[in-house]
Amino acid sequence: MSAPSLRHSAYPLIDKARPSAEWINLLRDRFPTEREWDRILTAKQQRRAGPGYSPIPVADIVARLETMLRHELSETFTISDAKWLAGGASKLQIAFWLEWNKPGVGQTRERMVLRMEPPESAVETSRLREFEILGAMKGVLSVPDVYWVDADATFMQYPALICGFVNGVTKPSGATSAVTGIGINFGPALRAPIGQQVVRDMAIMHKWDWASAGLKSFDSPALGTQAVEWNLNHWGRVWEEDGNEEVPLMTELFFWLKANMPPVDRISLTHNDFRSGNFLFDEATQQITAWLDWELAHLGDRHQELGFFAVENMGHLSEDGSQLLSHGLLPIDAMLEAYERESGLPVNLRAVEYYRVFFCYRAAVIILGTCVRAARGGKTHQDLTVAWLSAFAFRNLEEARAVVERIG
Repeated sequence: MSAPSLRHSAYPLIDKARPSAEWINLLRDRFPTEREWDRILTAKQQRRAGPGYSPIPVADIVARLETMLRHELSETFTISDAKWLAGGASKLQIAFWLEWNKPGVGQTRERMVLRMEPPESAVETSRLREFEILGAMKGVLSVPDVYWVDADATFMQYPALICGFVNGVTKPSGATSAVTGIGINFGPALRAPIGQQVVRDMAIMHKWDWASAGLKSFDSPALGTQAVEWNLNHWGRVWEEDGNEEVPLMTELFFWLKANMPPVDRISLTHNDFRSGNFLFDEATQQITAWLDWELAHLGDRHQELGFFAVENMGHLSEDGSQLLSHGLLPIDAMLEAYERESGLPVNLRAVEYYRVFFCYRAAVIILGTCVRAARGGKTHQDLTVAWLSAFAFRNLEEARAVVERIG
């Protein structure tokens, strides 16, 4: 069933901390994916042998930010009260106040967020794609306003974008959860209204006319399995680039996923990380105020989102222990039924199970591969967090193994 890993073929002594141009190009050829993903992953490999992360004084970031905004704005402005934002395991984030002459509004003062990559992120992504999709989704779903992007770090220390600050919380007051939103308990009062909005927004996103949005950095796949293969190749490549040890089950899962790709009957925009912890809500009104972290969005299969909700390790049991709540919201059967009603689109249960396996595989790539490598190389500001996350990988792998064994 399995082909041998590249590490056991003609390249037994690859130094992943200093990848050669030959090695980089070999992986590019073996795992073809979208052009922008290829650019981002190739750039990550090319700078891997460079310096690690060093704490950056806020004053230094603000100085570069002022230079960037002088390039973008023709009138005077003032930046104030810049502070680090906590949360997340991959991006550097600073909140600040900008007083400026906003087009169509006039002189105003508003809070904004600067999002930047560290030297190596737990999930390496494109600020350009994030900028494009946030702009396109304005008026479609609740998302932060987006203003400027420095896609190639012309001005900032690392690739960056600037978006609006949105009020809200990711979990109820007093609730606990692990990093990335795993295990958030919304409680009986919030669970139903929030869950209904999540299903509604997912249906809106999947039916949205992306073709008229001008997403220049997004490749448009054909119907069939092209989108599935691009996405799978993306993560297969990341595992070969970042994996720190031989894990035979990872190889088996990759080839099972490649052999069982479900054909896509409708190309939809997928957020690709649509879950609890990635939206903000207002506790008083029980309304979602913003969907965050769009950097993994791509054009593909709506079932991908549904499969993520089927991952057991992302949920928790109800208070009486009788039901597993998907991402802390609804039982998966109820969520799929609600999605069919809301969207009018059919749900293929086999495809949902396929993407359940895919997300377990992807989680293992990220936390057992990239997180460990970034922490070991001193390339991230969240070294303790991403190293701690690695323990979750084997829970995901066991879930994937059980699903594959059951569905064949």
